Amino acid sequence: MSPQSATAPSTETSLPVSMPSPAVAATELRPWGSFTVLEEGTGYKIKRIEVKSGHRLSLQMHHHRSEHWIVISGIAKVIRGEEEIMLCENQSTYVPRFTKHRLENPGKVPLVLIEVQNGEYLGEDDITRFDDDYAR
Repeated sequence: MSPQSATAPSTETSLPVSMPSPAVAATELRPWGSFTVLEEGTGYKIKRIEVKSGHRLSLQMHHHRSEHWIVISGIAKVIRGEEEIMLCENQSTYVPRFTKHRLENPGKVPLVLIEVQNGEYLGEDDITRFDDDYAR
């Protein structure tokens, strides 16, 4: 057998490839805009959220998750507990579990942000709404 035809056993090991869940990369439309799940794993979910100009999400709270918001483009008005803050591109905020919060786009262009959720349960039904412009 010539050296070119001999095949040495491979010493490389391949790591398991995690397959995304069917929900990953599916965009869901809402009255205020849309969100796309970019990645989801045990204890976390990453979303791209787009809020239409002049619209806002419900005043809400989550029992099982916290949220980090990073503004990609546009301006965000954030109600977090008793405080109100404005965020511009490349600014961020953290919303702990059990904290009333609301996200609003007071600008003239769409607000785009990345949301990182952390917690034991990340279902869309973990929402207690206190006020909602769309009567949900």
